Amino acid sequence: MDIFDRIKRNAGGPIGMYQKQSHGYFSFPKLVGEIGPRMEFRGREVLNWSLNNYLGLANHPEVRKADAEAAAKYGMASPMGARMMSGQTVYHEELERRLAAFVGKEDAFLLNFGYQGMISIIDSLLSRNDVVVYDAEAHACIIDGLRLHTGKRFVFAHNDEASFRKQMEHAAKVVAETKGGILVITEGVFGMKGDLGMLDKIVAAKKEFDFRLLVDDAHGFGTMGPGGKGTTHHFGVTEGVDVLFNTFAKSMAGIGAFVASHKYIIDFLRYNMRSQTYAKSLPMPMVMGAMKRLELIEAHPEFQQKLWEITRALQGGFRERGFNIGATASPVTPVYMKGGLEEATNLVVDLRENHNLFCSVVVYPVIPKGEIILRIIPTAVHTLDDVNYTLGCFDAVRGRLESGEYQKPIPDMGDR
Repeated sequence: MDIFDRIKRNAGGPIGMYQKQSHGYFSFPKLVGEIGPRMEFRGREVLNWSLNNYLGLANHPEVRKADAEAAAKYGMASPMGARMMSGQTVYHEELERRLAAFVGKEDAFLLNFGYQGMISIIDSLLSRNDVVVYDAEAHACIIDGLRLHTGKRFVFAHNDEASFRKQMEHAAKVVAETKGGILVITEGVFGMKGDLGMLDKIVAAKKEFDFRLLVDDAHGFGTMGPGGKGTTHHFGVTEGVDVLFNTFAKSMAGIGAFVASHKYIIDFLRYNMRSQTYAKSLPMPMVMGAMKRLELIEAHPEFQQKLWEITRALQGGFRERGFNIGATASPVTPVYMKGGLEEATNLVVDLRENHNLFCSVVVYPVIPKGEIILRIIPTAVHTLDDVNYTLGCFDAVRGRLESGEYQKPIPDMGDR
């Protein structure tokens, strides 16, 4: 069989099968203009709830100035080469020290990208004799990292303590034979539902089980805990989390990521993470820009406070109106509705075309058939007027959904 014949017949896979109708609208939409609550989509202004710019740093004047000055001074090429060979600078080291101190860890290591970084962390930490126990709703980067693991792995039902303990018992039996160790992986904030990982319960289980804990806190960094130091600080379990991963793509509004842990663990990762050993060093504008962003987060706790003011108003308004937003305990705000692909598609078109409101929609195969999630990300630069307008829009589309108005053929909204 020709590989390309199979790809052609597959018609884009479960997500890409509707690309003709959706490309440029539902998938790969083009938002134009300054990053913020109001951007341009297909020629007109929309109220945008679809960016993880939690603290509003993307267009903060000091951030833009730092980015521009660093780009002018160093260019995007500097430093050349991987850090192990020729891409090391005192600024990379300084940023790592500052990040480690901020999250309360001994040391940190910069990563070029969050997704590939998490994959490489998992690959580096584990041997074939080790066992992984992980949450069923772990992010795709964690799942892809586990695909590289040749040893056993056990998945526990999402945030289910009884299921976690059962899988830990299975893992303990395996490592008793293999003489390996156990790595537990979960998230601080789950990016789809907005609920928090049960870090307190998992750390408490260390009294009974022998394991190490890796936490992906991509959505918690900058948003959770005192001063935005993360979900580990929110729960007061920073010492019990052995390896902490954070990305710059959310609250930092940048590119890159970092992993923080004991110094000897970070030293090991520096010399064994293939995604960094064989990749060009993080460019200087991104390093200098990240330092400015971290400086602003530390100096301006009001950014986090404003984020939570908007979050509470939005989530409280949804709950008061009878919307189901699940168990979110973070700024991530999922609005759950019932309907098929036709209803979801027409609902979102209504929001965008008639209400000028842009948010992300999640449907099957990401979630079960018949379910719709409209995922809203509040930021510190949204306003209470934005919140009130959005609540009114959702009242309107819910009425049309329940009346059956959206039960009509899927419109072709793809790029023409």
